[in-house]
Amino acid sequence: PELAVRLIDSSCCGMAGAFGHERGHYDVSLRMAELALLPAVRAAPQATIVAAGASCRRQIEDGSGRKALHPVAVLAGAL
Repeated sequence: PELAVRLIDSSCCGMAGAFGHERGHYDVSLRMAELALLPAVRAAPQATIVAAGASCRRQIEDGSGRKALHPVAVLAGAL
């Protein structure tokens, strides 16, 4: 399907699996997400947000209030 894709140069979302869920890592995790990922998500309110990692999708939803979809779900919906 013809889908327009814009990659976000964001490195890690900050969750790193269970890392961001641990009490002592929450602030670090959120600061990492605020470096590039969450500002980019907020700057594109009409975009469909796509992330392959479950922890990345959780960080996006918790940090921005937006639900991120798995790439396979997006492709299935476009077919």
